[in-house]
Amino acid sequence: MMPLAIDPIVALDAEALSQAIHGRRVSCREVMQAYLGHIERFNPHVNALVSLRPAEAVLAEADACDRELASGRSRGWMHGMPQAIKDLAATAGLRTTMGSPLFAEQVPQQDAVSVARVRANGAIILGKSNVPEFGLGSQTYNTLFGTTTNAYDPSRVAGGSSGGAAAALALRLLPVADGSDMMGSLRNPAAFNNVYGLRPSQGRVPHGPAPEVFMQQLATEGPMGRSVTDVARLLSVQAGYDPRVPLSLNASPGEFAQGLQRDFKGVRVGWLGDYNGYLPMEDGVMGLCETALADFAELGCHVEACQPDFALERLWQCWLTHRHFLVHGNLGAAYADPGKRALLKPEAQWEVEGGLHLSGARIYQASVDRSAWYHAMGRLFERYDFLLLPAAQVFPFEAREAWPKVVGGRTMDTYHRWMEVVIGPTLAGLPSISVPVGFNPQGLPMGLQIIGPAQADHAVLQLAHAHEQLTHWVERCPPPSLLAP
Repeated sequence: MMPLAIDPIVALDAEALSQAIHGRRVSCREVMQAYLGHIERFNPHVNALVSLRPAEAVLAEADACDRELASGRSRGWMHGMPQAIKDLAATAGLRTTMGSPLFAEQVPQQDAVSVARVRANGAIILGKSNVPEFGLGSQTYNTLFGTTTNAYDPSRVAGGSSGGAAAALALRLLPVADGSDMMGSLRNPAAFNNVYGLRPSQGRVPHGPAPEVFMQQLATEGPMGRSVTDVARLLSVQAGYDPRVPLSLNASPGEFAQGLQRDFKGVRVGWLGDYNGYLPMEDGVMGLCETALADFAELGCHVEACQPDFALERLWQCWLTHRHFLVHGNLGAAYADPGKRALLKPEAQWEVEGGLHLSGARIYQASVDRSAWYHAMGRLFERYDFLLLPAAQVFPFEAREAWPKVVGGRTMDTYHRWMEVVIGPTLAGLPSISVPVGFNPQGLPMGLQIIGPAQADHAVLQLAHAHEQLTHWVERCPPPSLLAP
Protein backbone atom coordinates (compact mmCIF):
# COMPACT_ATOMS: atom_id res chain seq x y z
CA MET A 1 0.00 0.00 0.00
CA MET A 2 1.30 3.46 -0.88
CA PRO A 3 1.95 5.93 1.99
CA LEU A 4 -0.29 9.01 1.98
CA ALA A 5 1.25 12.44 2.53
CA ILE A 6 -1.75 13.72 4.48
CA ASP A 7 -2.94 14.07 8.07
CA PRO A 8 -3.39 10.57 9.56
CA ILE A 9 -6.88 11.54 10.76
CA VAL A 10 -8.22 12.21 7.27
CA ALA A 11 -6.49 9.07 5.99
CA LEU A 12 -8.80 6.94 8.16
CA ASP A 13 -11.83 5.27 6.61
CA ALA A 14 -15.13 6.21 8.24
CA GLU A 15 -15.44 3.06 10.36
CA ALA A 16 -11.93 3.52 11.75
CA LEU A 17 -12.59 7.21 12.37
CA SER A 18 -15.79 6.44 14.26
CA GLN A 19 -13.92 3.95 16.44
CA ALA A 20 -11.14 6.49 17.09
CA ILE A 21 -13.67 9.14 18.12
CA HIS A 22 -15.63 6.81 20.37
CA GLY A 23 -12.44 5.37 21.84
CA ARG A 24 -11.43 8.96 22.74
CA ARG A 25 -8.16 8.50 20.83
CA VAL A 26 -8.95 11.67 18.91
CA SER A 27 -11.33 14.51 19.76
CA CYS A 28 -14.11 15.72 17.49
CA ARG A 29 -12.41 19.13 17.42
CA GLU A 30 -9.16 17.55 16.24
CA VAL A 31 -11.06 15.68 13.55
CA MET A 32 -12.77 18.83 12.33
CA GLN A 33 -9.54 20.82 12.37
CA ALA A 34 -7.80 18.12 10.35
CA TYR A 35 -10.58 18.04 7.78
CA LEU A 36 -10.83 21.81 7.48
CA GLY A 37 -7.11 22.02 6.80
CA HIS A 38 -7.24 19.20 4.28
CA ILE A 39 -10.23 20.76 2.50
CA GLU A 40 -8.45 24.12 2.32
CA ARG A 41 -5.46 22.39 0.73
CA PHE A 42 -7.16 20.10 -1.80
CA ASN A 43 -10.69 21.30 -2.53
CA PRO A 44 -9.57 24.19 -4.78
CA HIS A 45 -8.03 21.64 -7.17
CA VAL A 46 -11.30 19.73 -7.74
CA ASN A 47 -14.10 22.09 -6.62
CA ALA A 48 -15.98 19.22 -4.98
CA LEU A 49 -17.37 20.97 -1.88
CA VAL A 50 -19.41 24.18 -2.02
CA SER A 51 -21.39 26.42 0.35
CA LEU A 52 -18.93 25.65 3.15
CA ARG A 53 -19.96 26.85 6.59
CA PRO A 54 -17.69 29.11 8.69
CA ALA A 55 -14.95 27.22 10.51
CA GLU A 56 -15.98 28.61 13.89
CA ALA A 57 -19.52 27.25 13.48
CA VAL A 58 -18.50 23.67 12.70
CA LEU A 59 -15.77 23.74 15.37
CA ALA A 60 -18.36 24.82 17.93
CA GLU A 61 -20.48 21.81 16.96
CA ALA A 62 -17.41 19.59 17.28
CA ASP A 63 -16.84 20.93 20.79
CA ALA A 64 -20.45 20.10 21.66
CA CYS A 65 -19.91 16.56 20.39
CA ASP A 66 -16.83 16.26 22.60
CA ARG A 67 -18.78 17.40 25.64
CA GLU A 68 -21.44 14.79 24.91
CA LEU A 69 -18.83 12.04 24.70
CA ALA A 70 -17.26 13.25 27.95
CA SER A 71 -20.65 12.84 29.61
CA GLY A 72 -21.02 9.32 28.23
CA ARG A 73 -23.42 10.15 25.40
CA SER A 74 -23.01 9.35 21.71
CA ARG A 75 -25.65 10.17 19.13
CA GLY A 76 -24.54 7.31 16.89
CA TRP A 77 -21.96 5.92 14.51
CA MET A 78 -21.42 9.33 12.83
CA HIS A 79 -20.96 11.25 16.10
CA GLY A 80 -18.55 14.11 15.41
CA MET A 81 -17.82 13.07 11.82
CA PRO A 82 -17.73 15.78 9.12
CA GLN A 83 -20.32 15.39 6.38
CA ALA A 84 -21.18 17.39 3.24
CA ILE A 85 -24.65 16.89 1.78
CA LYS A 86 -25.29 16.58 -1.92
CA ASP A 87 -26.64 19.93 -3.13
CA LEU A 88 -29.91 18.38 -4.30
CA ALA A 89 -30.97 17.41 -0.76
CA ALA A 90 -32.62 19.99 1.50
CA THR A 91 -30.53 21.14 4.48
CA ALA A 92 -32.28 23.25 7.09
CA GLY A 93 -30.54 26.59 7.50
CA LEU A 94 -27.94 25.85 4.80
CA ARG A 95 -28.18 26.96 1.19
CA THR A 96 -29.50 24.27 -1.18
CA THR A 97 -29.13 25.45 -4.78
CA MET A 98 -29.61 22.28 -6.86
CA GLY A 99 -26.89 23.80 -9.02
CA SER A 100 -29.36 26.28 -10.49
CA PRO A 101 -29.35 30.09 -10.51
CA LEU A 102 -33.10 29.84 -9.91
CA PHE A 103 -32.31 28.59 -6.39
CA ALA A 104 -29.02 30.36 -5.76
CA GLU A 105 -30.16 31.73 -2.40
CA GLN A 106 -32.64 29.04 -1.34
CA VAL A 107 -32.32 28.15 2.35
CA PRO A 108 -34.71 25.33 3.32
CA GLN A 109 -36.54 25.31 6.63
CA GLN A 110 -36.52 21.51 6.84
CA ASP A 111 -34.00 18.71 6.27
CA ALA A 112 -34.57 15.96 3.75
CA VAL A 113 -35.27 12.63 5.46
CA SER A 114 -31.80 11.23 4.85
CA VAL A 115 -30.18 14.50 5.99
CA ALA A 116 -32.18 14.55 9.21
CA ARG A 117 -31.05 11.00 9.90
CA VAL A 118 -27.32 11.65 9.55
CA ARG A 119 -27.66 14.83 11.58
CA ALA A 120 -29.48 12.94 14.34
CA ASN A 121 -26.74 10.30 14.21
CA GLY A 122 -24.16 12.92 15.13
CA ALA A 123 -22.75 14.06 11.80
CA ILE A 124 -21.55 17.65 11.57
CA ILE A 125 -22.65 19.17 8.26
CA LEU A 126 -19.88 21.43 6.99
CA GLY A 127 -21.26 22.25 3.55
CA LYS A 128 -22.64 20.77 0.34
CA SER A 129 -21.18 18.65 -2.46
CA ASN A 130 -21.40 20.02 -5.99
CA VAL A 131 -23.92 18.77 -8.57
CA PRO A 132 -24.96 19.37 -12.18
CA GLU A 133 -27.93 21.70 -12.55
CA PHE A 134 -30.93 19.83 -11.08
CA GLY A 135 -28.78 16.69 -11.14
CA LEU A 136 -29.30 16.32 -14.89
CA GLY A 137 -26.34 14.70 -16.61
CA SER A 138 -23.35 12.71 -15.42
CA GLN A 139 -21.01 15.70 -15.62
CA THR A 140 -20.87 17.89 -12.51
CA TYR A 141 -20.85 21.50 -13.66
CA ASN A 142 -23.14 24.48 -13.18
CA THR A 143 -23.08 28.25 -13.56
CA LEU A 144 -23.10 28.88 -9.79
CA PHE A 145 -20.02 26.95 -8.70
CA GLY A 146 -18.31 25.74 -11.86
CA THR A 147 -17.02 22.26 -12.66
CA THR A 148 -16.01 19.51 -10.26
CA THR A 149 -13.06 17.57 -11.62
CA ASN A 150 -11.72 14.07 -11.19
CA ALA A 151 -9.73 13.02 -8.13
CA TYR A 152 -7.21 11.20 -10.35
CA ASP A 153 -6.87 13.77 -13.14
CA PRO A 154 -8.12 17.36 -12.65
CA SER A 155 -8.42 17.79 -16.41
CA ARG A 156 -11.14 15.12 -16.46
CA VAL A 157 -14.72 14.92 -15.20
CA ALA A 158 -15.78 13.53 -11.82
CA GLY A 159 -18.99 12.07 -13.25
CA GLY A 160 -22.35 12.91 -11.77
CA SER A 161 -24.65 13.82 -10.50
CA SER A 162 -22.94 12.88 -7.21
CA GLY A 163 -19.65 14.04 -8.71
CA GLY A 164 -18.77 16.41 -5.89
CA ALA A 165 -19.40 13.66 -3.35
CA ALA A 166 -17.27 11.09 -5.18
CA ALA A 167 -14.33 13.39 -5.83
CA ALA A 168 -14.40 14.63 -2.22
CA LEU A 169 -14.53 11.08 -0.93
CA ALA A 170 -11.63 9.89 -3.10
CA LEU A 171 -9.48 12.85 -2.00
CA ARG A 172 -10.30 12.25 1.68
CA LEU A 173 -12.18 15.56 1.99
CA LEU A 174 -14.93 13.51 3.63
CA PRO A 175 -14.82 10.20 5.55
CA VAL A 176 -18.04 9.01 3.90
CA ALA A 177 -20.47 10.64 1.47
CA ASP A 178 -24.15 10.74 0.68
CA GLY A 179 -25.53 10.99 -2.83
CA SER A 180 -28.55 10.18 -4.94
CA ASP A 181 -29.09 8.13 -8.07
CA MET A 182 -31.59 8.44 -10.88
CA MET A 183 -29.43 7.60 -13.91
CA GLY A 184 -26.34 6.17 -12.26
CA SER A 185 -25.58 9.19 -10.12
CA LEU A 186 -24.13 7.09 -7.28
CA ARG A 187 -22.57 4.48 -9.57
CA ASN A 188 -20.98 6.49 -12.39
CA PRO A 189 -19.01 8.95 -10.20
CA ALA A 190 -17.93 6.08 -7.94
CA ALA A 191 -16.51 4.30 -10.99
CA PHE A 192 -14.83 7.49 -12.20
CA ASN A 193 -13.14 8.14 -8.81
CA ASN A 194 -12.22 4.62 -7.63
CA VAL A 195 -14.67 4.47 -4.71
CA TYR A 196 -17.87 2.55 -3.91
CA GLY A 197 -21.37 3.83 -4.64
CA LEU A 198 -24.58 1.92 -3.88
CA ARG A 199 -27.92 2.57 -5.47
CA PRO A 200 -30.19 0.89 -2.87
CA SER A 201 -33.40 -0.96 -3.66
CA GLN A 202 -36.27 1.37 -4.44
CA GLY A 203 -37.77 2.56 -1.16
CA ARG A 204 -34.82 1.49 1.00
CA VAL A 205 -33.86 5.10 1.72
CA PRO A 206 -36.91 7.41 1.87
CA HIS A 207 -36.77 10.11 -0.80
CA GLY A 208 -38.08 13.50 0.21
CA PRO A 209 -40.28 14.62 1.82
CA ALA A 210 -41.68 16.05 -1.38
CA PRO A 211 -45.06 17.29 -2.66
CA GLU A 212 -45.43 14.14 -4.79
CA VAL A 213 -44.82 10.83 -2.99
CA PHE A 214 -46.25 8.09 -5.21
CA MET A 215 -44.97 8.55 -8.78
CA GLN A 216 -41.38 9.74 -8.16
CA GLN A 217 -39.89 6.26 -8.31
CA LEU A 218 -36.68 6.68 -10.31
CA ALA A 219 -34.40 8.61 -7.96
CA THR A 220 -33.21 7.48 -4.55
CA GLU A 221 -30.69 8.68 -2.01
CA GLY A 222 -27.88 6.33 -1.06
CA PRO A 223 -24.36 5.94 0.35
CA MET A 224 -20.81 6.18 -0.98
CA GLY A 225 -17.61 5.14 0.75
CA ARG A 226 -13.98 4.16 0.33
CA SER A 227 -14.84 0.76 1.78
CA VAL A 228 -17.91 -1.43 1.52
CA THR A 229 -18.14 -1.48 5.32
CA ASP A 230 -18.45 2.31 5.29
CA VAL A 231 -21.14 2.13 2.59
CA ALA A 232 -23.09 -0.37 4.67
CA ARG A 233 -22.75 1.64 7.88
CA LEU A 234 -23.99 4.83 6.22
CA LEU A 235 -26.88 2.88 4.69
CA SER A 236 -27.80 1.69 8.20
CA VAL A 237 -28.26 5.37 9.11
CA GLN A 238 -30.09 6.42 5.94
CA ALA A 239 -32.45 3.45 5.56
CA GLY A 240 -35.80 2.70 7.21
CA TYR A 241 -39.47 3.53 6.84
CA ASP A 242 -40.78 7.08 7.12
CA PRO A 243 -44.56 7.67 7.23
CA ARG A 244 -44.20 10.76 5.02
CA VAL A 245 -42.85 8.50 2.27
CA PRO A 246 -45.52 5.79 1.89
CA LEU A 247 -43.54 3.59 -0.51
CA SER A 248 -40.47 3.44 1.73
CA LEU A 249 -39.55 -0.05 2.93
CA ASN A 250 -40.64 -1.04 6.42
CA ALA A 251 -37.59 -3.18 7.20
CA SER A 252 -35.06 -2.72 9.97
CA PRO A 253 -31.82 -1.13 8.72
CA GLY A 254 -29.88 -2.83 11.52
CA GLU A 255 -28.56 -5.64 9.32
CA PHE A 256 -26.40 -3.15 7.43
CA ALA A 257 -24.44 -2.40 10.61
CA GLN A 258 -23.59 -6.10 10.99
CA GLY A 259 -20.69 -8.03 9.47
CA LEU A 260 -20.43 -8.58 5.74
CA GLN A 261 -18.49 -11.86 5.70
CA ARG A 262 -19.95 -14.62 3.54
CA ASP A 263 -18.77 -17.68 1.62
CA PHE A 264 -19.48 -17.32 -2.11
CA LYS A 265 -18.49 -20.80 -3.26
CA GLY A 266 -21.00 -22.03 -5.80
CA VAL A 267 -22.84 -18.73 -6.11
CA ARG A 268 -24.17 -18.16 -9.63
CA VAL A 269 -23.24 -14.88 -11.31
CA GLY A 270 -24.45 -13.70 -14.71
CA TRP A 271 -22.32 -11.37 -16.87
CA LEU A 272 -24.40 -9.00 -19.00
CA GLY A 273 -21.42 -7.32 -20.68
CA ASP A 274 -22.45 -4.78 -23.32
CA TYR A 275 -25.80 -6.51 -23.97
CA ASN A 276 -24.37 -8.44 -26.93
CA GLY A 277 -22.97 -5.32 -28.57
CA TYR A 278 -26.07 -3.17 -28.05
CA LEU A 279 -24.15 -0.68 -25.89
CA PRO A 280 -21.21 1.18 -27.45
CA MET A 281 -18.13 1.14 -25.22
CA GLU A 282 -14.90 3.13 -25.18
CA ASP A 283 -11.84 0.97 -25.80
CA GLY A 284 -10.61 -0.59 -22.57
CA VAL A 285 -13.83 -0.49 -20.54
CA MET A 286 -14.91 -4.01 -21.42
CA GLY A 287 -11.38 -5.33 -21.03
CA LEU A 288 -11.10 -4.13 -17.42
CA CYS A 289 -14.56 -5.43 -16.53
CA GLU A 290 -13.94 -8.80 -18.17
CA THR A 291 -10.63 -9.12 -16.32
CA ALA A 292 -12.54 -8.56 -13.07
CA LEU A 293 -14.70 -11.61 -13.80
CA ALA A 294 -11.72 -13.71 -12.73
CA ASP A 295 -11.92 -12.09 -9.29
CA PHE A 296 -15.42 -13.44 -8.81
CA ALA A 297 -14.32 -16.87 -10.01
CA GLU A 298 -11.50 -16.76 -7.46
CA LEU A 299 -14.12 -16.11 -4.78
CA GLY A 300 -15.76 -19.38 -5.79
CA CYS A 301 -18.54 -17.95 -7.95
CA HIS A 302 -19.66 -19.65 -11.12
CA VAL A 303 -19.65 -16.86 -13.74
CA GLU A 304 -21.23 -17.13 -17.17
CA ALA A 305 -22.50 -14.78 -19.86
CA CYS A 306 -26.24 -14.15 -20.03
CA GLN A 307 -28.77 -11.76 -21.54
CA PRO A 308 -32.25 -10.56 -20.54
CA ASP A 309 -35.13 -11.55 -22.77
CA PHE A 310 -36.09 -7.96 -23.53
CA ALA A 311 -35.56 -5.47 -26.37
CA LEU A 312 -33.08 -2.90 -25.07
CA GLU A 313 -34.32 -0.12 -27.38
CA ARG A 314 -37.76 -0.62 -25.84
CA LEU A 315 -36.14 -0.13 -22.43
CA TRP A 316 -34.52 3.13 -23.61
CA GLN A 317 -37.80 4.52 -24.89
CA CYS A 318 -39.44 3.54 -21.60
CA TRP A 319 -36.66 5.43 -19.81
CA LEU A 320 -37.08 8.58 -21.90
CA THR A 321 -40.81 8.66 -21.24
CA HIS A 322 -40.44 8.27 -17.49
CA ARG A 323 -37.66 10.86 -17.32
CA HIS A 324 -39.45 13.41 -19.50
CA PHE A 325 -42.59 12.95 -17.41
CA LEU A 326 -40.83 13.46 -14.07
CA VAL A 327 -38.55 16.33 -15.13
CA HIS A 328 -41.50 18.12 -16.72
CA GLY A 329 -43.39 17.70 -13.46
CA ASN A 330 -40.53 19.25 -11.52
CA LEU A 331 -39.50 22.02 -13.91
CA GLY A 332 -42.57 22.64 -16.08
CA ALA A 333 -43.61 25.75 -14.15
CA ALA A 334 -40.14 27.27 -14.46
CA TYR A 335 -40.07 26.49 -18.18
CA ALA A 336 -43.45 28.20 -18.66
CA ASP A 337 -41.96 31.47 -17.35
CA PRO A 338 -39.77 32.95 -20.13
CA GLY A 339 -37.49 34.65 -17.62
CA LYS A 340 -36.89 31.47 -15.69
CA ARG A 341 -36.67 29.32 -18.81
CA ALA A 342 -33.65 31.34 -19.93
CA LEU A 343 -31.88 30.23 -16.73
CA LEU A 344 -32.46 26.52 -17.39
CA LYS A 345 -29.63 24.70 -19.15
CA PRO A 346 -30.49 23.33 -22.62
CA GLU A 347 -30.66 19.73 -21.38
CA ALA A 348 -33.25 20.67 -18.76
CA GLN A 349 -35.32 22.49 -21.37
CA TRP A 350 -35.11 19.45 -23.68
CA GLU A 351 -36.42 17.16 -20.94
CA VAL A 352 -39.35 19.48 -20.20
CA GLU A 353 -40.19 19.82 -23.89
CA GLY A 354 -40.22 16.04 -24.15
CA GLY A 355 -42.75 15.97 -21.33
CA LEU A 356 -44.99 18.53 -23.02
CA HIS A 357 -45.82 16.06 -25.78
CA LEU A 358 -46.56 12.99 -23.66
CA SER A 359 -50.04 11.50 -23.73
CA GLY A 360 -51.61 9.59 -20.88
CA ALA A 361 -51.58 6.46 -23.02
CA ARG A 362 -47.85 6.76 -23.63
CA ILE A 363 -47.11 7.22 -19.94
CA TYR A 364 -49.21 4.18 -19.11
CA GLN A 365 -47.44 2.11 -21.78
CA ALA A 366 -44.06 3.14 -20.35
CA SER A 367 -45.21 1.86 -16.97
CA VAL A 368 -46.25 -1.44 -18.59
CA ASP A 369 -42.86 -1.65 -20.29
CA ARG A 370 -41.10 -0.96 -17.00
CA SER A 371 -43.07 -3.73 -15.33
CA ALA A 372 -42.19 -6.13 -18.15
CA TRP A 373 -38.51 -5.25 -17.69
CA TYR A 374 -38.77 -5.99 -13.96
CA HIS A 375 -40.20 -9.41 -14.75
CA ALA A 376 -37.49 -10.05 -17.37
CA MET A 377 -34.85 -9.35 -14.73
CA GLY A 378 -36.74 -11.57 -12.31
CA ARG A 379 -36.46 -14.45 -14.78
CA LEU A 380 -32.68 -13.94 -14.88
CA PHE A 381 -32.59 -14.08 -11.08
CA GLU A 382 -34.29 -17.47 -11.20
CA ARG A 383 -31.01 -18.70 -12.71
CA TYR A 384 -28.44 -16.31 -11.19
CA ASP A 385 -27.87 -14.96 -7.68
CA PHE A 386 -26.21 -11.76 -8.95
CA LEU A 387 -25.68 -9.97 -12.25
CA LEU A 388 -22.62 -8.00 -13.35
CA LEU A 389 -22.57 -5.02 -15.71
CA PRO A 390 -20.05 -2.22 -16.42
CA ALA A 391 -20.70 0.92 -14.37
CA ALA A 392 -19.95 3.24 -17.29
CA GLN A 393 -19.43 3.10 -21.05
CA VAL A 394 -16.54 5.58 -21.12
CA PHE A 395 -13.60 6.57 -18.95
CA PRO A 396 -13.61 10.05 -17.38
CA PHE A 397 -13.55 12.48 -20.31
CA GLU A 398 -12.22 16.02 -20.69
CA ALA A 399 -13.80 18.40 -18.18
CA ARG A 400 -14.40 21.03 -20.84
CA GLU A 401 -16.86 18.68 -22.58
CA ALA A 402 -20.49 18.77 -21.47
CA TRP A 403 -20.97 15.14 -22.52
CA PRO A 404 -19.42 12.63 -24.94
CA LYS A 405 -20.80 13.08 -28.44
CA VAL A 406 -19.38 9.81 -29.85
CA VAL A 407 -18.77 6.52 -28.02
CA GLY A 408 -17.25 3.48 -29.69
CA GLY A 409 -17.74 5.08 -33.09
CA ARG A 410 -21.46 5.72 -32.52
CA THR A 411 -22.98 9.19 -32.28
CA MET A 412 -24.92 9.84 -29.07
CA ASP A 413 -28.43 11.12 -29.84
CA THR A 414 -29.06 12.61 -26.36
CA TYR A 415 -26.99 14.22 -23.62
CA HIS A 416 -27.24 11.08 -21.49
CA ARG A 417 -27.23 8.20 -24.01
CA TRP A 418 -23.59 7.51 -23.11
CA MET A 419 -24.80 6.39 -19.67
CA GLU A 420 -27.49 3.99 -20.90
CA VAL A 421 -25.73 1.13 -19.10
CA VAL A 422 -27.11 2.23 -15.72
CA ILE A 423 -30.83 2.47 -16.49
CA GLY A 424 -31.64 -1.23 -16.06
CA PRO A 425 -31.26 -1.43 -12.27
CA THR A 426 -33.00 1.94 -11.88
CA LEU A 427 -36.09 0.94 -13.83
CA ALA A 428 -36.29 -2.43 -12.05
CA GLY A 429 -35.75 -0.83 -8.62
CA LEU A 430 -32.87 -3.22 -7.91
CA PRO A 431 -29.87 -2.74 -5.60
CA SER A 432 -26.67 -2.08 -7.58
CA ILE A 433 -23.22 -1.15 -6.31
CA SER A 434 -20.29 0.11 -8.36
CA VAL A 435 -17.04 -1.56 -7.28
CA PRO A 436 -13.59 -0.50 -8.54
CA VAL A 437 -11.97 -2.80 -11.11
CA GLY A 438 -8.80 -0.94 -12.06
CA PHE A 439 -7.38 1.70 -14.36
CA ASN A 440 -6.65 2.20 -18.04
CA PRO A 441 -3.10 3.02 -19.28
CA GLN A 442 -3.82 6.73 -18.71
CA GLY A 443 -4.49 6.08 -15.03
CA LEU A 444 -8.25 6.64 -15.24
CA PRO A 445 -10.51 4.45 -13.05
CA MET A 446 -13.39 2.18 -14.00
CA GLY A 447 -16.06 0.32 -12.02
CA LEU A 448 -18.35 -2.67 -12.33
CA GLN A 449 -21.96 -2.93 -11.15
CA ILE A 450 -22.96 -5.82 -8.89
CA ILE A 451 -26.75 -6.11 -9.20
CA GLY A 452 -28.93 -8.13 -6.86
CA PRO A 453 -32.58 -9.20 -6.79
CA ALA A 454 -35.18 -6.83 -5.40
CA GLN A 455 -34.43 -5.82 -1.79
CA ALA A 456 -31.27 -7.98 -1.61
CA ASP A 457 -29.15 -4.97 -0.63
CA HIS A 458 -27.29 -6.81 2.12
CA ALA A 459 -26.31 -9.67 -0.19
CA VAL A 460 -25.02 -7.17 -2.78
CA LEU A 461 -22.92 -5.51 -0.09
CA GLN A 462 -21.57 -8.90 0.99
CA LEU A 463 -20.38 -9.76 -2.52
CA ALA A 464 -18.89 -6.29 -2.95
CA HIS A 465 -17.09 -6.71 0.39
CA ALA A 466 -15.66 -10.08 -0.65
CA HIS A 467 -14.44 -8.55 -3.91
CA GLU A 468 -12.89 -5.65 -1.98
CA GLN A 469 -11.00 -8.02 0.34
CA LEU A 470 -9.53 -9.70 -2.72
CA THR A 471 -8.61 -6.63 -4.79
CA HIS A 472 -8.11 -3.62 -2.44
CA TRP A 473 -8.24 -1.14 -5.33
CA VAL A 474 -8.97 1.89 -3.11
CA GLU A 475 -6.09 1.17 -0.76
CA ARG A 476 -3.66 0.18 -3.50
CA CYS A 477 -4.30 3.13 -5.81
CA PRO A 478 -5.11 6.42 -4.04
CA PRO A 479 -5.20 9.65 -6.04
CA PRO A 480 -1.63 10.68 -7.02
CA SER A 481 -1.98 14.10 -5.39
CA LEU A 482 -2.24 12.44 -1.96
CA LEU A 483 1.00 10.48 -2.27
CA ALA A 484 4.32 11.39 -0.74
CA PRO A 485 6.72 12.88 -3.34
